[in-house]
Amino acid sequence: MTIYINRVTAIFICILLFEACALRRSEPLKGSFVPATSEIAKGQALYNLHCDKCHPDGEGGLGPDINWNPAPSFIKKMQVRHGLGVMPSFKENEISKEDLKAIGKYMKAYKHQKRE
Repeated sequence: MTIYINRVTAIFICILLFEACALRRSEPLKGSFVPATSEIAKGQALYNLHCDKCHPDGEGGLGPDINWNPAPSFIKKMQVRHGLGVMPSFKENEISKEDLKAIGKYMKAYKHQKRE
């Protein structure tokens, strides 16, 4: 009986994780993005280098949609540093604190910039 419950629980968790990571929750952001500051431009370049492969334009890809992730910034930083599921961890020698801050500013600006 315990093995059956554990197996059902494991299947439920796998389905939940798959659904949470695989589906887009919103319409894609459209229009061009123009960085307002040099730090946001730096964050954009770093995002394209480290993040865009799995989160293309912040949308779901190999990784989940992160444009509309409601998690606070410290949680997002923890995910970057320690990884989660299939997401790799990025240590400080790969993405510095300043670079991580710039990526966060870019993501916030990207999400909130008005587009035509």
